[in-house]
Amino acid sequence: MGDRIRFSRRSQVLKRDAAERAYWEVLEQKVELPSEQIALLLCDVWDKHWSRGASERVDEMVPRMNEVVLALRDRGATIVHAPSDTLEFYEDSPARKRIQQCEAVEPPADIEHDDPDLPFGAPHGGSDTGETESFNAWSRQHPGIDIDEERDGIAADGREAYSFLASRGVRHLLIMGVHTNMCVIGRTFGIKQMVKWGLDVTLIRDLTDAMYNPATPPYVGHREGTELVVGFIEKFWCPSAVSEDVLEGDPRF
Repeated sequence: MGDRIRFSRRSQVLKRDAAERAYWEVLEQKVELPSEQIALLLCDVWDKHWSRGASERVDEMVPRMNEVVLALRDRGATIVHAPSDTLEFYEDSPARKRIQQCEAVEPPADIEHDDPDLPFGAPHGGSDTGETESFNAWSRQHPGIDIDEERDGIAADGREAYSFLASRGVRHLLIMGVHTNMCVIGRTFGIKQMVKWGLDVTLIRDLTDAMYNPATPPYVGHREGTELVVGFIEKFWCPSAVSEDVLEGDPRF
């Protein structure tokens, strides 16, 4: 048996005040979950990105991301690495083979779910450091993220990830990685699909980043742009938490 993980989750609900004016109410919910029913999925935490700004922000987040990986793994949670477009690098990895050899589980039919537009688009890929042409700059997951070849899984798509989680009795999925308005929400192992398949999903909001250029609408700072997407997710898709909460109780942090 593993540990029990306690943290607070934030969501937003549309309500009306006494004058019938609509507003969003922020709700905080404390949860306590068995660690053996929890998985942490790392979405596209690549070693390099075609946008210098995107690469720099991932480099800044990776040490904290790895702290979360180490803590949750040691407390009994499942770790799934999902570095899209780099699976050739992991061809001989036991963690990759573990998922490939896992018995396929057919996901349930998608739950019907509203799918409103994101707060902003990403012209020219959303880079804030001047690049306008995208290309596959990545070759592997960031080397600063620890992969335990004896316990973790490396997934190529949502169905692989879902089968692996089902085989381990996982019901609660934490997601961190990049980019919030693209892969984190839209990949087949991302928030939308996992919510539609009935998993209890939580975004770790301080360990994600959006592809957003402040020189484009809605003309806010980069951090505020990421916060807009996090708020959108809290309103329409799943709650969010902070890594400090998830790490609380681990004696190393």
